[in-house]
Amino acid sequence: MKILIIEDERPAANRLEKLLRPHFPAARFPENLDTVSKAVRWFADNAAPDLIFCDIQLADGISFEIFEKVKINSPVIFTTAFDQYAIRAFQVNAIDYLLKPIDPADLARAVDKFKASQIRPVLDLELLKGLLQPEKKTFKNRFLVRFGEKIQSVAVEEIAFFFSEERVTFLQTFTGKKFVLDATLEQVESQVDPAVFFRLNRKYLCRVDAVDEVLAYSNSRLKVKLKNCSDTDILISREKVGEFKGWLDR
Repeated sequence: MKILIIEDERPAANRLEKLLRPHFPAARFPENLDTVSKAVRWFADNAAPDLIFCDIQLADGISFEIFEKVKINSPVIFTTAFDQYAIRAFQVNAIDYLLKPIDPADLARAVDKFKASQIRPVLDLELLKGLLQPEKKTFKNRFLVRFGEKIQSVAVEEIAFFFSEERVTFLQTFTGKKFVLDATLEQVESQVDPAVFFRLNRKYLCRVDAVDEVLAYSNSRLKVKLKNCSDTDILISREKVGEFKGWLDR
């Protein structure tokens, strides 16, 4: 079996070959090619390899130029530090697309896919979908809360803000009702839509509709007043002011 590596960084090429040796103990690795021009000449003078590992950005151009100048039927696994080339990669017999630095587990998965394909070019639609359209994160619609001995759920639309007090996290509705949550404020922050809720500071996470008033404050900070909130010292640090304004201006 012959595996060709097209890579303009010698350390990266050496590392890739070392990672591939356990998967293909009997494989031959021709001299590494580091430019488009060298690769074009190599394909003109040599039989096609069984598998190609190809970086996308080479010393003298983009590796897709190779496939435009030479007809290549060998399956290709692209390796690159950038993900914007995914569509073009899968137009060139690609069976996988690995982002640098290459993770050995990802490489093993790509090799398994190659072996399973019996050297047939395989278009992995799920991989392409994941690269171009990352899975959309889902957020909570309701929160389970404690009220005395009772447990009930509160719809996200009813929540004005969350806040932390003496290591306890509370939820407060627009009507002013407060409930205890069995979660930290950091955990809650990861469960709500960031387009709707904003982490004002270490203590408050509020809904956009709950912002009643925003005032300029000393040292380029902002003071925020929330609806039905008795705390009059809710401050936003200078570092977060730009992000907060952008959130309000969506």
